[in-house]
Amino acid sequence: MNDSSVVELISSIGGYLWGPPMVVTIIACGLFLTLKAKFFSFRYFGHAFKFTLFNLGDKESKDRSHGEISPFEAICVAVGGAVGVGAIGGVAAAIAVGGPGAVFWMWVWGFFGMSVKMVEVALASYYRSKDERGSYFGGPSYYMQKGLAWDKGWKIGIFLALCFGFTFIANAFSASQVFTISEALHRSFNIPRIPVAAVYTAFIFYLIWRGVPRIAKFASKAVPFMCLLYLIGGVILMAMNYEALPWVFKSIFVHAFTPMSAVGGFAGAGVMTIIRTGVARSINSNEAGQGSSPMIHAKASTVHPIRQGLWGSIEVFIDTMIVCTITALAVLSTGVWNSGLTAATLTISAFESGFGVIGVWFIGIITFLFGITTTTGWYSYYTSLVAHAFEKYPNLKYKALFVFKLIFPWPNVIIVTLFVLTGHSANLFWAIIDILTVLPTFFNVIAISLLSGVFVKLLNDYKARYMGIGVVDPSFKVFYEEKIEYERKNNLPHVASDAQ
Repeated sequence: MNDSSVVELISSIGGYLWGPPMVVTIIACGLFLTLKAKFFSFRYFGHAFKFTLFNLGDKESKDRSHGEISPFEAICVAVGGAVGVGAIGGVAAAIAVGGPGAVFWMWVWGFFGMSVKMVEVALASYYRSKDERGSYFGGPSYYMQKGLAWDKGWKIGIFLALCFGFTFIANAFSASQVFTISEALHRSFNIPRIPVAAVYTAFIFYLIWRGVPRIAKFASKAVPFMCLLYLIGGVILMAMNYEALPWVFKSIFVHAFTPMSAVGGFAGAGVMTIIRTGVARSINSNEAGQGSSPMIHAKASTVHPIRQGLWGSIEVFIDTMIVCTITALAVLSTGVWNSGLTAATLTISAFESGFGVIGVWFIGIITFLFGITTTTGWYSYYTSLVAHAFEKYPNLKYKALFVFKLIFPWPNVIIVTLFVLTGHSANLFWAIIDILTVLPTFFNVIAISLLSGVFVKLLNDYKARYMGIGVVDPSFKVFYEEKIEYERKNNLPHVASDAQ
């Protein structure tokens, strides 16, 4: 089977999974949770910024007393995991396939994704568990088990937790970051892709060997720097092509709802392809609904699950509305979007058109930084799933975590080597990524929709405690383990967290 046939087959599978029912389900979930939160992320956007990015000097943002890492370190790992090469290669790939209109749907999910990420991060923080060494673990599999199976008595909770765990951890072997990094560095510096993957693998080994604290420390220094650097470069490039911006915005909104004809190297796209591509690439980049970054947020020291949820909401804003938008506008305003190039190569072409060889080097370096923070961030996510799988067997759990640490970096070399030797294209790779993204997202959005009542109770408590909206219930426990302990000490029957 030749490359085009393989791409067509994989793309058709991804297209089926990302078909109208799935796209409608995901967007409906985003709308539903936004309404349940009463547009909290937008009505109180200033409050979210005040207690997140505008509060970096406060001791709360750097506190580790009630968690393994600080809230600031958690968002740096999460943003580093989200603002990865998906923001460079993934967004460009969406435009190459879906045209300018795909950017609109990327924004749509970014808009709803702010609420979705706040919900899943808050739930992960609420339902987290502390192990025998005092480390916190949490995430979708935890709130599926505790919130749905234990509290509600629904067996579907265990089923969803298993399905989510298996499909999510499959991403550990995708090597999505190093694939784009090797592509970018080969294009930028003509470095062979396989040696790049080998060096990258060694670097990953070094960062993950000391565990999450080292990952968090690295991310807290690298993420702010790389985001600011990319922002400056992108803004300068758009300023150089400011005359094209009116056409860019017109095309984004017009072709969000109308088919795009073939032009240049662009093959054309129907409306559903435009929507599917935009939403898929947006989820792949900002991870809202995917259930990934809640696993690192659950490790953070926080005074309230909603407070940590605010960091999750801001995380989506930074990724989609700032970084991904910079990539999209750069690719479109420079006019290279219909050149027939795709993924990171397309973004490199855009920056090269404005800065020459300096633009090529710039994207090569930025891509490497983005990739490192993403891969190490996702390693911390996978450890939460491994820890949950062996939660009842402490000795076996630590052995499993050690084995996973040993094998985790190797797919980076294996996948790149296979693609280089077989000559398969980047389009095939991103078609596979679409499939790996949709499955855990599907299981997670079901769970957070079913647990939306728990989130509303947490939100109401937060508004009463910290915003002066409503009356504080002194008996309300803001963390699940505190609630269970309170019921045990007072010989109370276990009461479901969500009685709705």
